[in-house]
Amino acid sequence: MTDFEKFGLCVPEILLPKNIDTKTWSVVACDQYTQDKEYWAAAAKIAGGSPSTLNLIFPEVYLNDGGKAERIQKIKQAMASYIDEGIFAAPQKEMVYVERTTAYGRVRKGLVAALDLDSYEWKPFSTALTRATEATILERIPPRMEIRRGAPLELPHIMLLANDPNRSLVEGIGDKIKARGASPLYQGELMQNSGSIKGWAVESDDDLNGVKAALQKLYDAGTKNGSTFLFAVGDGNHSLATAKAVWEEEKKRLQEAGAAPEEIQNSNVRFALVEIVNIYDQGLTFEPIHRVVLKDSASAPADFEALIDFMQKKLDGTLVQSDNKSALEESVKNSAADFGFYYKKEGAQKCVLLKTKITDLAVSRFQPALDEFLKTQEETELDYIHGADEIFRLGEKDGALGILLPPVAKDSFFDTIGSLGPLPRKSFSMGEASEKRFYLEARRLF
Repeated sequence: MTDFEKFGLCVPEILLPKNIDTKTWSVVACDQYTQDKEYWAAAAKIAGGSPSTLNLIFPEVYLNDGGKAERIQKIKQAMASYIDEGIFAAPQKEMVYVERTTAYGRVRKGLVAALDLDSYEWKPFSTALTRATEATILERIPPRMEIRRGAPLELPHIMLLANDPNRSLVEGIGDKIKARGASPLYQGELMQNSGSIKGWAVESDDDLNGVKAALQKLYDAGTKNGSTFLFAVGDGNHSLATAKAVWEEEKKRLQEAGAAPEEIQNSNVRFALVEIVNIYDQGLTFEPIHRVVLKDSASAPADFEALIDFMQKKLDGTLVQSDNKSALEESVKNSAADFGFYYKKEGAQKCVLLKTKITDLAVSRFQPALDEFLKTQEETELDYIHGADEIFRLGEKDGALGILLPPVAKDSFFDTIGSLGPLPRKSFSMGEASEKRFYLEARRLF
């Protein structure tokens, strides 16, 4: 069997449910719709009493609610019961080629594999094979460790980017499998109008050798100045950082217990399931992650004009009133470094455009300035929002300021990360919220 250790990968033992119904089994990544409990309530209604990944994850919309420990315990109990009750078919040693058709008609292609966490590092200026693309917020890791630590299963929403202009890796294996008419492992619709998905097994020596040959080309191309940059974390940066932290913890435990080197090397916890996507995939769009500032008006009224004026001065920009939210969205979307503010004042909606002459990646200048202002504000929360519609929905509430960010270009993406290190946190998103990865494949962990 083909060895992928050089590339920081291995062929995982994939678990899929028997008689899979993708519409009830699969739910979107847990870090989506973080201000929309109605979305997650609808997901629960659709899943009903059927086996569902909804019972195996912790939607982050509930992170600040009470009963977190009890929820985590129920998640791990559900994982164990799904295993014991035979929900899953026998594990299969394979990668999975995936085609995801989104609600927007885009088709994104991916390759599910297991990443060796020893080959990944999230810290700035890392020379690891797999590197973070955005700053990691350390305080977000411990709560996620509670979920992963001791969990019987893992399910991935992590997506890695490959710098593959020749489309030899993901697209190459997909074309090969489909050309011979192979039957999918699974196929079906996804809930809440999120499109559809298909997946094919990549398991023969011939297929895996083809994957290895494509990886070698990317490895060679990504080797510069004595180090190799093979993958960049596209989605799930904090989930992967959490997996790394849990592995370091488990590795130390095994070493202190006198475990044999082979036991440590082959530990399931050393790996994390990921989906590899080509950054040049035509079905992959880079979307900005917008911001919403939430002010507890019970303590003091929100003064969003002060924030906007601060940002205007800090970024040396010009403020322009937009006619309506559609015009505001269009202006920001067609710019490289302009920002939109949407909020309510005295019962009327305000649409303000901040035009700037920033030549760097816009968010790299915007976020530090926003952080500086918010440090002076009490009872204020900052959240990260996928999709302009959600920004406008939130901006129509009292005590909420929606902030639209401009698009992110993916040209020279790897070179930028390689030379400058990670971007500011939550700098970009791959697609709209409904296009994010849905949980589907699973793997034994602890």
